[in-house]
Amino acid sequence: MGRRYAAGHDADHSDEEPPAEVTYDRRWAGDLRSSIRCSAALLGLLLLVDWGADSLTIVRGTLWTGLALLLFVVLYPARVTAGEGWLASRGLLRERRVRTDVLVSVRWLDGVSQRLRLRDAFGGRVEIKPQVLVNNPDLWHRLDADARKSDACGSLTCGATALRQISKQIDRERASTVSKVSDLN
Repeated sequence: MGRRYAAGHDADHSDEEPPAEVTYDRRWAGDLRSSIRCSAALLGLLLLVDWGADSLTIVRGTLWTGLALLLFVVLYPARVTAGEGWLASRGLLRERRVRTDVLVSVRWLDGVSQRLRLRDAFGGRVEIKPQVLVNNPDLWHRLDADARKSDACGSLTCGATALRQISKQIDRERASTVSKVSDLN
């Protein structure tokens, strides 16, 4: 172990690199506020209509509150974070984590809402919205760098197409942003 001195204090440190920064979804807080506003608006509207019809009771108010809470649970955004070698998605009840430096597959799931499923060599799985990566270039760069490591070591057997799709979508988004900012539209 090497001895280093920092700010007048001595401390023992190994010769390892300092841990890489953790990257967060920058739009998560705004998405959370939106889900709260939608739920509150629904609750307010239901209570107002019931009150206006003179049919508001404690039971109906409780029912409307439960419905608004259910909407909040459905709309609650997953908080996506990433660091060197990992990506995590935290929902309301639990966090799912995947090792991005040993990815086995990356799959694009279509449906009502598009999802990206990442699976690692240890069985970890995470599903995230591709828009999160489009909106947060730092998250994308972290995932892309680690996916390239997985591909280089041979663990990534399925997913090159999905990663190319996201890369193209991010490139289109950047071009659109540059165009808007420079008034070329």
